[in-house]
Amino acid sequence: MFSGFIVLFDACVLYPAPIRDLLLELAASGLFRAKWTERIHDEWIQNLLRKRPDLTPAKLERTRHLMNESVEDCLIEGYEHLCSQLDLPDPDDRHVLAAAIKGQAQMIITYNLKDFPVESLENYGIEAQHPDDFFLNQSDLHLPVFLSSVKNCRNRMKNPPKTSDEYLEIFRKHSLIKTVEFLESYIELI
Repeated sequence: MFSGFIVLFDACVLYPAPIRDLLLELAASGLFRAKWTERIHDEWIQNLLRKRPDLTPAKLERTRHLMNESVEDCLIEGYEHLCSQLDLPDPDDRHVLAAAIKGQAQMIITYNLKDFPVESLENYGIEAQHPDDFFLNQSDLHLPVFLSSVKNCRNRMKNPPKTSDEYLEIFRKHSLIKTVEFLESYIELI
């Protein structure tokens, strides 16, 4: 099952590894087509290196490479000329909208909804959505795939391993409150 629904991941949802992992797992399942740019990669990597000096640029470059290899046709290029034509509250976010337009995305997944107001996106047929709402929508559309994806991601956590409750606590810390409340009803399946 491969969907024609295209989503663009903003850097802020790729920054936390558990959120990035679940987004990529869901993309690999074919529920939607995931897109990003090298500039979005640069942004999340630079922010993570500033906050986590224990990580090395080489390790994060490996993550970039693995992401690009794991999701077919994920990179958007040639969008830069659109940036100057776009109006957003934060001009530094114009590259995200430009990439979404060029990549024909219907949705931008971001924590920063205020930076992508409806009136700035609607003419392009694009919606910005918080990852909490996005995950809930994915669970509504394809519950078995969503639960299996969550379980796969939790099972990959080995250092240290996480119980289902511990895994949900990670989501809670990343403002996925509605997703946590939903998954608590399926705790034995994840």
